Amino acid sequence: MARVAVIGAGFVGLSSAYWLMRDGHQVALYDPAGVAGGASYGNAGTFANYACIPVNHPSVFRDLPRYLLSGDSPLRLRGSYLPWLMPWLLRFLWHSTPARSVATSAALSTLLARAHEGYRSMVAEAGLAVHQRQAECLYLYAGAQAFRTAEPSLQLRRELGVDCQVIGGDEVARLEPALGLRFDRGVRFEGSWFLADPAAFLRDLHQWLGQRGLHTESRAVTRLRPAADGVLADTASGEAVYDHAVLCAGALSGPLAAQCGDRVPLEAERGYHLMFAGAQGLLSRPVGWAERGFYMTPMAHGLRVAGTVELAGLRPRRDPGLLGLLQFSARRALPALGEPVDPWLGFRPTLPDGLPVIGRSRHSARVLYAFGHQHIGLTLGGLTGALVADLVAQRVPGVDLAPFAASRFV
Repeated sequence: MARVAVIGAGFVGLSSAYWLMRDGHQVALYDPAGVAGGASYGNAGTFANYACIPVNHPSVFRDLPRYLLSGDSPLRLRGSYLPWLMPWLLRFLWHSTPARSVATSAALSTLLARAHEGYRSMVAEAGLAVHQRQAECLYLYAGAQAFRTAEPSLQLRRELGVDCQVIGGDEVARLEPALGLRFDRGVRFEGSWFLADPAAFLRDLHQWLGQRGLHTESRAVTRLRPAADGVLADTASGEAVYDHAVLCAGALSGPLAAQCGDRVPLEAERGYHLMFAGAQGLLSRPVGWAERGFYMTPMAHGLRVAGTVELAGLRPRRDPGLLGLLQFSARRALPALGEPVDPWLGFRPTLPDGLPVIGRSRHSARVLYAFGHQHIGLTLGGLTGALVADLVAQRVPGVDLAPFAASRFV
């Protein structure tokens, strides 16, 4: 039995705790924001086993002026942040060429094909099925041209094993009659599902793990120091020694990885959501408006409208323009929506090649990385936790982790 520190209490961190404890290890969980205190709280709630098309896609070269200048773009680059962002942005563009983007999609598909495995036993053992809703996600395209533009990506998804069914506008209206806009086409992703309350899912998992011995610290780990026989984790209240440390602190993981000798070009994608209280009955499933870059998901306490990407660092100030864009777009799709409540801003961890970092530190086999999942931390959290447990146990993972190694940025 090993003593393991897990840094981060989101989907990846709690899943790692589950799989490590299943192997009999003693786990301490660190997160000053508490369970689901970051991006795991405010996501769209979708188990997106189809999400193998990265943001770094050849279309960014065509759309870059819109991202910089247009007020209706779902992806924003803040001009004032560009001097700091430029090295990352150049890497991002380099990875957006056709061949590199396809390689990213192929690597993601190897994880997504097994994503269900990461949650199956967890949901059954911890009694979490109450949070799941078995309704597949629907992507919508308002115009024929938008769908034609998306067809190459849909074809790539199919080639990589994604089961996606194209439906016409009449079928879209039949499935979701509250939609007020006539959509030309829809794509239904078979095998996807969603959570009615992502944060409640994690709180219940945390409580269940706590009853079985999980130790939780509501303090930040300020320093990680690998040693020959363990890892030292420093907090404001002192130092603790562990056999292994798992770094899964999302967008805040970069400085701790650097302390362990791995300089990873991690950026934060600023994502937003609005809640429309009591409006969950308007839709039966997560619905994404592809051109507008957002989801509408019926949840336990209302309809969550989540999306947009803003590259502007970790500053806490919300952009009222992006919140306004979400509200305007949601009302175009669902005219019956009332006034939104609970505007939220979170920070998704993103890397320039669109892949997470999963694996060992280059300088210490006792430090494990599990961060940078961008938009699919919920989807891949369970599987990532299982892979972390495999590495601690020195089992051969069922997935080739070479594309996800921190050393790819050297």
